[in-house]
Amino acid sequence: MAERAVGELMEGAMEKIRGMVDPDTVIGTPMTTPDGTTLIPVSRLSFGFASGGSDRNAGAKTGIWGGGSAAVKVEPVGFLLNKGGSSRMLAIQPPAFSTADRLLDMVPELLEQLERYLDKAGKKAPGQG
Repeated sequence: MAERAVGELMEGAMEKIRGMVDPDTVIGTPMTTPDGTTLIPVSRLSFGFASGGSDRNAGAKTGIWGGGSAAVKVEPVGFLLNKGGSSRMLAIQPPAFSTADRLLDMVPELLEQLERYLDKAGKKAPGQG
């Protein structure tokens, strides 16, 4: 009997978490600006869960004791930008703490610029026009 009651307690708490954790919470509803840019909000979702129970059988005081707790944290991470068939992530971050952090933050943009440069260089190659 105790296992069933504690199991029901845990299932009830997990059901509440499922209700809070919606896919639209992590990847939001796309928004389109007048210039045709599509913005999709992206968030980081963290949650914790704890539950416990006991079957008390001491003298006249019998019964099942239990409790549970859950917490959910939603933190905005950034936006996916889609314009003209090209997509990129626009991050919402606190400022970098060190030079290494700044360099790591710049890598995606540098790769995008390198790709554009190589595309332009490939189009101007001899014999292609």
